[in-house]
Amino acid sequence: MTAHPSGHVAEAFEAQRDRLRAVAYRVLGSHADAEDVVQEAWMRLVRQDEATIGNLAGWLTTVVGRISLDLLRSRRARPETDYEEEFGHLVVTADDGPTPDEQVALADSVGLALLIVLDSLTPSERLAFVLHDMFAVPFQDIGQILGRSTDATKMVASRARRKIQAKDRPAGAGREHREVVQAFGAAALSGDFEALLRVLDPNVKLTVDTSDGVVVTLGATKVAAGARMFSGEVARQRPVLVNGVPGHMSWSPDGTPLSLIAFTVREGRIAGIHIVVDPAKLASIHLPARDREA
Repeated sequence: MTAHPSGHVAEAFEAQRDRLRAVAYRVLGSHADAEDVVQEAWMRLVRQDEATIGNLAGWLTTVVGRISLDLLRSRRARPETDYEEEFGHLVVTADDGPTPDEQVALADSVGLALLIVLDSLTPSERLAFVLHDMFAVPFQDIGQILGRSTDATKMVASRARRKIQAKDRPAGAGREHREVVQAFGAAALSGDFEALLRVLDPNVKLTVDTSDGVVVTLGATKVAAGARMFSGEVARQRPVLVNGVPGHMSWSPDGTPLSLIAFTVREGRIAGIHIVVDPAKLASIHLPARDREA
């Protein structure tokens, strides 16, 4: 039993860290939990005899999968995660325009909306779907985590896939999603009330995080009226990606973040808008630096 992994193993772990974090995040839907899982995987590696590890990447994936599965199962005893409360953990990156098709598909697969759909699955279904369909982990390896045969694991993953396909999956970060968000910005900027109603879902939910608390507005008519009121703010926004999904952000002249807007699109319409103007909330989000005038 080694007290500390060798330098080679430690370097190999660091090379795997981003992938392991991505696996844990897609399984758990929480960046904070994902970080904890990866740290726990490192601690288990520290206690593991290196000679017993034939494939470090596979071993780490199995460990992360098992820890994540335990966390998912423990959640059943308490309320499910409110993904709006996870907003502070979302990653915001610069949006330099349409991405290649394969990158669009990846962005769609990790979007906030898909996490909400995954939350409807059982822990075993969610783990099997994420590991196999998103990370191409063999069913035999997933079965070892679940304690099931390879054939039984295939059935679990297939059941998860059918459930997800039965859901009204959002448009994601593809070309249609981008066009809808752009149409919203143009309509808000011009104050075109009718155009706003066309792009908003009738039951759209607008959530605004301010320093005085959270303000929620429901319904396309009320949200459209509000959108016309902050058209000046929209004009100062620049495109960004929020967990791979198109959004908007603005900065003050000194580079301090002023606001962030994230969108949820379903069936070609905006079903949710989340605006953050609370400085404390903005400070808690991983934000890109302003590299040009907004």
